[in-house]
Amino acid sequence: GGKDNMAGKADPYAGIEFEEINEVTGLEPDEIKCLKNCFDLFDSKKQEFLSADDLDEILRAMGFRPSKEELMDILKEIDEDGSGEIEFGEFCQLCAKFLVEDPDIETMKRELKDAFRIYDKAGEGFITMDTLRGLISELLAPLTQEELDGIIEELDEDGSGTMDFDEFCEMMMSAPEH
Repeated sequence: GGKDNMAGKADPYAGIEFEEINEVTGLEPDEIKCLKNCFDLFDSKKQEFLSADDLDEILRAMGFRPSKEELMDILKEIDEDGSGEIEFGEFCQLCAKFLVEDPDIETMKRELKDAFRIYDKAGEGFITMDTLRGLISELLAPLTQEELDGIIEELDEDGSGTMDFDEFCEMMMSAPEH
C-alpha cells in the first residue's frame, strides 16, 4: 500500500493489515498493536524494517529466548527473499512463533512417540498388528470386526504384520478427526 502521511497526528496503527496478520499468525489485534509499538521502538531509524542481525537482541529484549538454530530456521522461513530486512508483517510472524504456542509437528511427534512407546512394550521400534488392533478398537470404538480387519489391512500395506514409528505417525496424523 502507499504510505500516505496524514497531516497532524496519524493513527500509529493506520497501515496495519490486522485481519491479514491475524489470518497468518493468529495474533489478536491488541497483540499486534503491542508488537507494532515494539517494532517502532526498535526501528529507531524509521526505516520500516528491522535488521535480521538485530533480531536476536530484539527478541531477548522482548523476553523470548530462541536458540541460534531456532532463530535461523524461523528467519529462513520468514525472510524468504533473504534481504535481511524484517518488515512489520514478518516481525509479527516471527513473534507469533513464540507467542502463539502452536501444537507443532515436533510436539505432536513427541507425543506420538510417547504413545508409541506405551504400545511398543518390548522397545523393538515397532508395534504388532495385534497390539494395533487393540489400540484402534479403543480409538475408533465402536467398530465391527469387519471394519477393524479392513483398517488393519489398509494399515499393514506391506503385509509385515508390524507397524514402525513412521507408519504409526502417518496413521495418527491422517486419522480423521472425530
